[in-house]
This record gives sequence, C-alpha cells and structure tokens, in this order.
Amino acid sequence: MWKSVLLLLVSAAPLGGQGLEAVRGAPSTRPVLRAAPLAGPIRVDGRFDEAAWASAEVASDFTQSYPSPGAPATQRTEVRVLVGPDALYIGARMFDTRPDSIAAQLSRRDVFGTYSDRILVNVDSRNDRRTGFHFGVNPRGVKQDAYMYDDTREDASWDAVWEVATTVDSLGWTAEFRIPFSQLRFPDQVEGEPVWGLGLMREIARSQERSSWSPWTRNSPGFVSAFGELRGLAGIRTPKRLEVLPYTSGRLERAPGDRANPFYEGNEWAGSIGADLQYGLPGGLTLTGTVNPDFGQVEVDPAEVNLTAFETFFPERRPFFVEGSDVFRFGEVSAFNTYGFSQFFYSRRVGRAPQRLLGGSEFAYADAPDQSTILAAAKVTGRTAGGWTVGIMDALTSEEEARFLGADGLRHSTPVEPLSNYFVGRVRRDLRQGNTVVGGILSSTHRRMDSGVFDGLLRSRAYVAGVDAQHRWARRTWVLSGFLAGSRVEGPEKSIATTQRSSARYFQRDDADYLRFDSTRTSLGGHMGGLALARTGSWRGSVAYQFSSPGFEINDLGFLGRVDYHAFSTQLGRRVYRPGKVFRDHSYSVSTNHAWNWGGDRIHDLWSGDVSATFTNLWNAGASVAYAPRTLNDRLTRGGPLAESPPQWRVTLQGGTDPRKRFGLSSTLTHREDTSGEYDRSVNLSASIRPSTTLQLTLGPTIRARRDTDQYVLARPDTLSSTFGRRYVFANVDQTIFALDTRLSWTFTPDLSLQLYAQPLVNSADFWDYKEFTTPGGFEFDVYGRDRGTIRTSTACGSRAGAPDVHTVDPDGSGPAGCFQLRDRDFNFRSLRGNAVLRWEYRPGSTLFLVWQQLRSGSQPFGDFDLGRDAGGILDEPARNIFLVKMTYWLSR
Repeated sequence: MWKSVLLLLVSAAPLGGQGLEAVRGAPSTRPVLRAAPLAGPIRVDGRFDEAAWASAEVASDFTQSYPSPGAPATQRTEVRVLVGPDALYIGARMFDTRPDSIAAQLSRRDVFGTYSDRILVNVDSRNDRRTGFHFGVNPRGVKQDAYMYDDTREDASWDAVWEVATTVDSLGWTAEFRIPFSQLRFPDQVEGEPVWGLGLMREIARSQERSSWSPWTRNSPGFVSAFGELRGLAGIRTPKRLEVLPYTSGRLERAPGDRANPFYEGNEWAGSIGADLQYGLPGGLTLTGTVNPDFGQVEVDPAEVNLTAFETFFPERRPFFVEGSDVFRFGEVSAFNTYGFSQFFYSRRVGRAPQRLLGGSEFAYADAPDQSTILAAAKVTGRTAGGWTVGIMDALTSEEEARFLGADGLRHSTPVEPLSNYFVGRVRRDLRQGNTVVGGILSSTHRRMDSGVFDGLLRSRAYVAGVDAQHRWARRTWVLSGFLAGSRVEGPEKSIATTQRSSARYFQRDDADYLRFDSTRTSLGGHMGGLALARTGSWRGSVAYQFSSPGFEINDLGFLGRVDYHAFSTQLGRRVYRPGKVFRDHSYSVSTNHAWNWGGDRIHDLWSGDVSATFTNLWNAGASVAYAPRTLNDRLTRGGPLAESPPQWRVTLQGGTDPRKRFGLSSTLTHREDTSGEYDRSVNLSASIRPSTTLQLTLGPTIRARRDTDQYVLARPDTLSSTFGRRYVFANVDQTIFALDTRLSWTFTPDLSLQLYAQPLVNSADFWDYKEFTTPGGFEFDVYGRDRGTIRTSTACGSRAGAPDVHTVDPDGSGPAGCFQLRDRDFNFRSLRGNAVLRWEYRPGSTLFLVWQQLRSGSQPFGDFDLGRDAGGILDEPARNIFLVKMTYWLSR
C-alpha cells in the first residue's frame, strides 16, 4: 500500500505540467534588477550620500497587489542594490505626496499587523522559488524578519542579525539595509553568474495598499515563486558561519505554601549559565547545538478548564524548537478544508512536566520538578544546492525524581520521569523547480524504564515513519498532495493496555466488533494517510480524503486527538479582490466534512457556508452557517457503547471597524444548539486603542454561556445494567465563562519595549440532573430520582458515610442493584495569569530580558456565576510570583 500511494503521487507529475527540461529551457519573464558592485564604504544611516548609490540600477515599476490588482502604485518607489564582499546593501526611497500622513507606529520587533507604512525586501538566495528570507522595516526603524518556505508559508520566529536605518523627509521616507551574507543561505556558484530571487513590496497604511515590483496578488498561486531576479552577484562566496549565543539567567519564585511541608521554601532561587551555537556545515546545512540549554518561557500559556477526555494543544514558545520548526512539518495535505488535527513533531513533548503524579496518603508531602531537564539537544537543518531539505534533531532529557515524606517520617525519593531520548529526522527533495516535492520522516522515542513505577503509564519505545509528496502544475494553480505514515509503540503489557484504552481509540468498546482489546500485548501498530487535490486562484476549491487506523499512535513525540476514521472533505469558493462601489473585496464558499470509523459508523457530518467582505470604508463583516445531521458518537461514553449525536446547527457573525483609526473594534458572535436542548453562545470583543505612536492597548473580553446535555461523569460496573454490564452516568451542565485578555505594548525605541499581558478568567459550572445512559446507539437517559431510582445528598451507601458534597445513587430504588456514590461536580474556577516583559536589544543579536509573571488560581465548590463577586475573588486567591532576568550576548565570525 505504501509503494502504491507514493507511486500514484509521483506519477501524477506530468498531469497538465511541463517536464524538467521545458522548465529549464523556458525564457524568464520575471523582472530583473542588476546589483552594482560596492565602491567604497557605506554608512547605514538612511541618507544615500555615498557615490555608489548613484551608479546602481533602479527598480521602480511597482504595481498594486491590492486593493486594485495590476493597477499602477499610487506612490512612486525606487529601490537600488549594492553587493559588497560580505553583505548586500539595499536602498529604498518611498516617495509620498502626503508626507505628513505617513503612518509610523512604533512597536516591538516582529510585530505584524500594526498600523504603519512598510518596505519589504524578500530574498530567495537559493533561487529555488520555494524558500526565502524576509526583511521589513517601517519609517520608525521597527524591524521585521521571517523565513519563508513552501512558497507561501513563513516562520516569523526566525531572527537574523542585520542593520537598517530610516529617515522621514519632505519627499517621503527612506530605508537603507545591510544584510550580511552570513544570515542568508546559498551555495557557491561553480560556473556562470549567480541569480537570486528578489521580491520588493511597499505598504501604505492610510490606503491599505500593497504594491509589488514583481507582480503579485492575493489570488496568485505562490509567493516566493512570483519574485523577480537579482543579478550582478558574480564573485560572492558562501561565508563561513559560526555564531555563539551565551546566556546567563537568574530566577526568583515566591509562592504560598504549607509551612508544615518540609520541602516548602517561600523564596526559591535558581540560576543558570549556558550557550547556544550555530555552525555552518558544508552544503548549506546548519548545526545548532546547546550547552545547558535555557528553555524558560517569558510568555505564559492561557488558563483553561478542560472537561473533555482529550488533551489541550499549546503552541511552542521556546526559541531552540521554534526556529526552523517548519523543516519538520509532516502529515498535512494541501487543501482548504480537512478533518481532524495532528502534528507529527510536537516539540513540547521534550522537556515536558514529569508524567507520574504523586498523590494519596502515601505522598502527604512531595516535591516534584515542574519540567524535565534537557541535558543536551542538537539539530541539523538546511537546504542543499541539490534541492534536498534536511532536518535532524536529537534531545536527551534526564531522569527526574521527586522527594516525599514517607509514613515513617523520613524523606525518600521516587522516579517521576525516566531518562528519555527523542529523535526526529525529516528530508524533502525538490524536483522541477519545486513544482514536485517528495520526502519522508522518521522519529523515535526511547525511555529507560528500569523501575516498574512507569508500567501502565509510559511506553518504553515509539517509532514513526512516513513518506509524502506534492505536485503542482498549470502555473502552480493545481496541486495534488498526499502522505502515508506508520507507527509502532512498545512497552510493558500494562502500558500497551493503557494505550489501547486511551481516548484516541477505546479498544475496549463492547459494541465494536472490529476492535479487539488484548491485555497481553507488548506492542501496537497502525497507519495514517491522506490525499488531496486543490485549485488556487479567484475560484478555488479542494477535495481531500484522510484516514487513520485504530492502532496509530504518535503522542510520544507528536500530538494526536483521535484515530479510527475515514474522512472526506470538500470546499468550493471564490475570492474577489477588485474594489467596486460597495465592496473593496469579498469572498464566499461552501464546505462539507464527512467521517466514518473503521466499523462503518458515520461519526461526523457537517455542511457549512460562509461569506465575508471588506467595504470601501475598510469596515469588514462576515457570516457563516453550519448544519450537522444526526450521526453516531463513539467517544461520548469514553469506552462504552455507541451513542447518538443529535442534529445541530451553528451561526457565526463577525465584524470590525476601520483599522486605520486610533480606536478599532471587532466582534464575533456565535450561537450553536441541537435538538436535545444543548447550546453554546459566545460574544468575543476586541478593542484596540492607540493613544500615541508608541503605545497600544488591546482589550479582548469574552463571555460564553453553554449548556451540555451529555457531560460524562463516570462509569460503574454493574451486571444488572442494560449497557454491557456498566452504568454510564452523565449530567446536564450549565457553564458561564468570562475572560478578559488585556495587552499593553509600550515601545520606547525599536530596540527597547515593555509588554504587559493579563488574563483574568472565571469559569462556573453547575451540574444538575445526574442521569444514566440507557440505549446503545441512541441519545436516551433516565434521570435519577425522576425516571429511575433515587439520588440523595449526605446519605450513607453501605459502609461509606455520606458527606455534604457527595450524592448517593440507588439506580433501581428498592431493587437488587447496589448503590454508589459520586462527588458533586459543581465548581467556580477563578484565575489570573499575567506577565510583564521588558526587552532591550542592547546590541545587534544581544538581548536583555526583565520578566515578572504572576499566576493566581483557585476553585470554589459552587456552580453559580456572579461577575462582581467572582472577579473580585480572583485577587483573594494566593499569588505565585516569578521574577526572571536573562541576558544573551551574540558572537559571530
């Protein structure tokens, strides 16, 4: 099967496209700019008073990308390029007939979306028409840089060390760049003159206009592939690259605790010294290594309350893993609509919090580490002249132990995370100038589980291997893509039994004759794949087929919600970017999603449509509707029998005001309900205030009211039950959620900024009508105390005494079934998560961070919501304060 799918994808190469020879032999229609050799020194000050600038060719024929695609730019732009022995110099003059209206918002580096004019320089130094390097600046000297890949994607976490200076005068404004060759990637030119791709773009905020030297529009099938050519580069050589970034950091944590706890420290100090290293390897590859890596986060994850059986996904923020992460992407198909979510390399698995939690009477007092220590990590990434993209990473985390006070009154220690090694390797090969790409991935996880304490919790070994391919034709308008992957996990019988019973697969389901739970297994394998056909352009659409066998598992080094499905997804839509009397642009589309498990049960069915528009006054609005008919749910009972998902519908409305104004407002309203009475209603607002060009405040309140009619509570063995010998208890839940995301950005200079973030959150949940699931394959419940049996509070059940927060259930009243108890689930969760980050880039590539984080959280045993009471109660919760100082110093030669 693997060979047949790969053969199908690769053999599609001739469909409607040109052969390799035809592409190479075709004359270039891209605009050309010739760089002039540098004569004499250049001072990067934005003034262009050196003689060398006068002798350089000028790129000036810019056309609009939007709002009027193809029309001449409304303001003239001139760009010149000089090439020196170790750097590229770019001078840009942005003429403006209204220089007093130039937008120049001051912000932190790499902040996209601010209200400001910009000049963007994009360099495809490999000339592969798929990858490139983005450098941008606004009139105040605020930098942006990003790495571009796969023609249309970008990684904004990539930070280069380069110089730029700007000036504003009566003619408009200027920008002068110095981009060292050491920050680019390109091979030595063996023969002939080097040719690079060059994309030049200008943005004018007041008219929301982008113009391009090499024509590009939002309906273009590619981005990097639309660049023009930069010539005049004869004689440049690939530089030797060695960069070292040593760091030192100090941390103080003040947190409340139990004074009787022998491990409690009111003030906990920690310090660290280490370094990151980058070294240029032959062939365009880069070795990145760390010595005592510091992976501390300066940003906090948002608070969340998860009542499902599935893990919450959080994005990666640690620089070592974020930079170059695009190389390791796998398991995606090029389509506008797909089913499910998976990530084959989820780097937050490396250095995660220990997975063995200590609790119970045996561990009255315990001290466990917050995260696993990364002993060493290294990766090799890059792209060779032959079209190979390579990514290899290996990381070793130490065995972690927790201290605890034993029943004997003595201190002991026990393992909570084993010594672990993580490896991932990814390769891709470009053919036909990037129009055809084939690749593969291999990853492994090894844990040293000498102690039996991890049996039933962790697997000892995990492997994943896969291949993928993509082919574009008809000027990159059409794309066929696909992948196929297999997995195998190994471990003790208890661990593999846990894997079989996990929420991703539920092998123990009694009514699933295609699944077989085997408690003696010591390994489990499976496969996943997908195939998609898509068309880009004004009219666009896609069809996609995806599948995952029940035994597929990648959560040791990846992220996966569920398996056991076949899915088919479609979308057809149109985007119109030519302005008219009412609309500046508008789009509309229809989509469908359908999925079945491997037993043939239809588990997902969704029909939806959406429309959006930007008006000529730059206000925007949109709406979407969706309908899901009756399907079956093989996850509701969490390993029990199938249930029904009642028909439901959803409508979403969104709108926003003119982003050019100092005050902007946007909102999203959503309403979802089904035939059982379940609903979900939310209002999200976002208000942006710019009182000055250095200050921006964003407030994002969210209020959400939802009712669940099928909240899982517990399952209890009972041979008298009609649902395969277990009683499945559910409840209705009324939830009210309020959150206020607050961000304040105060930028003093392009290199010095202060960011404040705070998120107060209140989540109340009122559980009522505890009930029993009665009919496999249906959506029928008997409420205790009304439809069957009794339910009482503070009532004893057998030898167990009652308690004020415990319900005693007798499912058949005076019948033979035994009683059982369940704890009242009502809660009122309150949280405040915030941080303040002062960031100073005191020299190129070197940064000082001063960070303060405050975390508060607590829960009360009641389920009603009172905004005044609950918001005030947040500050009554104990605070955990973390103070962090970190300094890096960039060295290069």
